[in-house]
Amino acid sequence: MDDSEALIKAYLPMTEQGFLLLYSLTEERHGYGIMQHVHEITHGRINLGSGTVYTMLYKMENDGLIGTVREQDRRKVYQITKDGRKVLQAEAGRLRQLVDIAAEL
Repeated sequence: MDDSEALIKAYLPMTEQGFLLLYSLTEERHGYGIMQHVHEITHGRINLGSGTVYTMLYKMENDGLIGTVREQDRRKVYQITKDGRKVLQAEAGRLRQLVDIAAEL
């Protein structure tokens, strides 16, 4: 089992918050920018708190799903890594399967 397979096994199924945070980092963003983006794309349904965001960022960075790309005005700017993208794609596939099942109702 390679590193990305181990990460997929460890992270799936993802929480909705974790999925949205990782999705937000398909573009470079800092913590507050992530909170704003998630609020925007969920039309206000999900509001991530700073404690939640920074806890997830710390774990995901340590696990290699995201990386710091630069510091901007004393804020770390993050972006998804290759392994993080594999985890995100695996979770998207899992969610698509659930939607297909739900469509049969």
